[in-house]
Amino acid sequence: MTKLRISIVQYLNTAPLVWGFTNGPLRGKYDLSFTVPSQCADDLRSGKADIAIIPAIEYQRIEDLVILPDMAIASKRQVRSLLIIAKKPIEQVRRFALDASSCSTQTLTRILCAEKWKIAPQFFEAPPDLPAMLNQAEAVLLIGDPALRIAVGIERESWPGAEGQIICQAAALGITSVETLYVYDVVGEWRSLTGLPAVLAMWTARRDVATPEVAADFLASRDFGLSRVTEICFDAARELELPQRTLESYLRHNIDFSLDEENRRGLELYFTHAAKLGLIPQSKPVEWAATKAEAVKL
Repeated sequence: MTKLRISIVQYLNTAPLVWGFTNGPLRGKYDLSFTVPSQCADDLRSGKADIAIIPAIEYQRIEDLVILPDMAIASKRQVRSLLIIAKKPIEQVRRFALDASSCSTQTLTRILCAEKWKIAPQFFEAPPDLPAMLNQAEAVLLIGDPALRIAVGIERESWPGAEGQIICQAAALGITSVETLYVYDVVGEWRSLTGLPAVLAMWTARRDVATPEVAADFLASRDFGLSRVTEICFDAARELELPQRTLESYLRHNIDFSLDEENRRGLELYFTHAAKLGLIPQSKPVEWAATKAEAVKL
């Protein structure tokens, strides 16, 4: 039998979801590939993958998908791996570089600019290289492991600014063009705006492969990974050159791997804001893969 093809984001925050497939009892059952979030969505859209963990916004842009239940990469209050870094207070920014590997967080950033900070900067995509991005723009969006590495450095060399703002010495991040940088946690800013968590990515599947058995495998992989966070972070600490304790704190306290009721409300509101701003054509209803015989529409 041909194995189902799974496209996976190659960031630390995805590791607990797939640990059962890579290092556990489900190893070898599925055909795995690893890439950046935007490419995962493209793999599913083009038919190169049957199941993928995709940026949440892409669910609204790809036809005939269902969401595997009770699994996500979400964050309740502060995420640390989605950062806006600016050379001036965000309300003064007019040119904004967006990490090209992002989709959902690009949308979150556009929503925050319009709804919270009341600015309409010129946006453009760029590779995730902080010094190069800041040479071209007044503010940048950086995501994933590169952002987490910067967050750890900032936490050692920063002090509080205005609401939600952290100020740090630019030299601590290798930036010589300015003396200080203004740093914003994207999920923290979303929570401040809405009072709800942010759902960043979800397992989605083509409708014809989203059987109850498949959903059960993915839940089992997540549960296996969450029981082995220490092991995951031991391996990641060497690769990312960051302290194991820091990475464990990140996975245990900054990332939420569920789609609980509060996270679902945050997801629905995110889609509503995106539709209001024309970032998606409209907000289609969320449809979950079946855990019984038929999918349940919410």
